[in-house]
Amino acid sequence: MTDSQVDVSNSVGMDQQGALDAGSPTGGEGRPIELLYNVDMGVTVELGRTRMTMRELLALRPGKVIELDRLARSPVDILVNNTLLARGEVVVLDDELGVRVTEIIANAAAASRTSS
Repeated sequence: MTDSQVDVSNSVGMDQQGALDAGSPTGGEGRPIELLYNVDMGVTVELGRTRMTMRELLALRPGKVIELDRLARSPVDILVNNTLLARGEVVVLDDELGVRVTEIIANAAAASRTSS
């Protein structure tokens, strides 16, 4: 093994012969998906959007309400690295906000292109 090669056989569900375990999830080309388990990704929950002029933006003060383009009970979008991945609903857990996932977007890449 050279310095640039890494032995990952014990960390990605491979048996002694180097074959993938049957229960190990894999990516599109048969690569173990566990390789991605520790990759950090930005997650954004979008409540809604609005447009405003610079004058309106500079006039914002504490207590000002900004009207968004969604109804109060509409699902929020869950984006991973700016790609729509799921939709959910806002929940309160011990005085903190959270999101309950209610829908996984089947084709996330196509959905993000159509919603932009």
